[in-house]
Amino acid sequence: MQNSEAIALSAALLAVAGELTQRIHEGVVARGFEGVRPAHGFAFTRLAPDGATVTDLAAHLGVTKQAASQLVDELVRKGYVERRPHPGDARARLIVLTELGWACTRAAEEAAAEAVRPWVELLGEGEVRVLRAQLLRIAPYGPIRPAW
Repeated sequence: MQNSEAIALSAALLAVAGELTQRIHEGVVARGFEGVRPAHGFAFTRLAPDGATVTDLAAHLGVTKQAASQLVDELVRKGYVERRPHPGDARARLIVLTELGWACTRAAEEAAAEAVRPWVELLGEGEVRVLRAQLLRIAPYGPIRPAW
């Protein structure tokens, strides 16, 4: 692949990722979840289904423990998460989604389905499934980090 082709592919993927993030965020807000940011959604993906420590969340987001702790404080104030005793480590606290956090996560899933619907209309369901499979082959395993 030529350098110009590689940069064009990179730009297209980044544009799609940015638009997808924005459309999911707008869909969540349209469903009544105000005061959330896309970074919150990236945190929610780590907290579901079983919760995580602040250290786990920091690693997932690629930020310091202090930054993750501030994010958790904000989410606690807004009612999306709560701190619980960690079942396996008396020194740690487990951060888990509240009912409001789970409702927001479901809203994000609905918004994601709406956001990719135009892809299906343009490419067809079969091609979107192939695209998904191909992207899963090259996507790194692990955290989904926001671009700060």
